[in-house]
Amino acid sequence: MKAVLCKAFGPPETLSVEDVPSPIPADNEVVIGVAAASVNFPDLLVIQDKYQFKPKLPFSPGGEVAGVVLAVGKDVRSVSIGDRVVAWAPFGCFAEEVAFSENQVIKIPDGLDLVTASTLLIAYGTTHHALVDRAHLKAGETLVVLGAAGGVGLAAIEMGKLLGARVIACASSDEKLEVCRQKGADATINYAREDLKEKLKKLAPDGVDVIYDPVGGPYAESALRAIAWKGRYLVIGFAAGDIPKIPLNLVLLKGCQIVGVFWGAFTTREAHRYREGLAEVFDWVVSKKLTPYIDAQYPLIEAALALAVIADRKVKGKIVLVTDRAKEKFFSS
Repeated sequence: MKAVLCKAFGPPETLSVEDVPSPIPADNEVVIGVAAASVNFPDLLVIQDKYQFKPKLPFSPGGEVAGVVLAVGKDVRSVSIGDRVVAWAPFGCFAEEVAFSENQVIKIPDGLDLVTASTLLIAYGTTHHALVDRAHLKAGETLVVLGAAGGVGLAAIEMGKLLGARVIACASSDEKLEVCRQKGADATINYAREDLKEKLKKLAPDGVDVIYDPVGGPYAESALRAIAWKGRYLVIGFAAGDIPKIPLNLVLLKGCQIVGVFWGAFTTREAHRYREGLAEVFDWVVSKKLTPYIDAQYPLIEAALALAVIADRKVKGKIVLVTDRAKEKFFSS
């Protein structure tokens, strides 16, 4: 089988595609024939040794896949050969076949295609955990989304609207903000040319209730200064590269909360709740209440190109890698 390999930490162009042995499942493992692998910003950080964990070289990048079960270990009970499933891992997913522990693999319902399914775990799983479990977002509240045109950002716009919130989308270009409006944003801010704090105060004079921040960097403090009394500031990630240093007197004066959203840890520490949340996301997608925005699809062998587009910050929504063998084996039926 073919796999994308990182043999030395560096930019996307250093990746290679090679033939490697197919995985053989251990007693508690499931081997998935990969139909589609979603590309996420952390994948770019991992190959550059800029993420919070450091895989042993060589490794395959990639964090989430959808496909069909090809083989199971003797102790596996929850899935069977032929089941359509999704799974995530910190790395290892940009390959035609991937082995996962049984507890990482989740069946997907009828009516959910494999390409769409591959986009749901990280972006929509994170967002569901953030807005439902951590922020307890209520209908009628105002939600601000930073980095709103990215995968998690568009998920936050869609889910915020579904939960009844007024959504203000913030991004770095008018083109990106147009996609945000198409996804339901009630108001938009181009923070590349507008003063974020002042514009937020105009749009929400009484303050914003929830801030969803996957960006960090220079916009964090400006957004926090516009938060409402008892508002919730959700720390999702640091796509800008810089981890902001927040003046804690603002938290005191606003009576607000800064809330960490570590979705990866949540999936193992609260596995039952994680699966409950994903089941709700799956239902919303099947019923067309949520529709992930897929900006582009690339063949698996063009993973380096897909990551380069991510690095250039040109992506709106999600990029998905699709395997050739998956098209033949799973999409033709």
